[in-house]
Amino acid sequence: MCLAVPGRVMEIAERDGTRMAVVDFGGVVKDVCLEYLPDLQVGEYAIVHVGFALQRLDEESARRTLDLFAELGLLQEEFGDPWEAAAGTVATEERQ
Repeated sequence: MCLAVPGRVMEIAERDGTRMAVVDFGGVVKDVCLEYLPDLQVGEYAIVHVGFALQRLDEESARRTLDLFAELGLLQEEFGDPWEAAAGTVATEERQ
């Protein structure tokens, strides 16, 4: 599943002519393209989908959403280690 996840902009820099940010998703940090939100600033929150910041979001809404995603295990599903997940799937299949 691919979620649109809120994250907080930690750093902004231009890379190869593209405005990029380092974004914190409740402890998971990823690079994100800011081309759709060129005026987004450090400290602001945005909803991010497949590496693109799509919409500005207030801090309270972002935190509530991150807390809910974490409670449901969706952050681990979205940002977890794919090798670990694959190994878990293989181990489960082998036990059956």
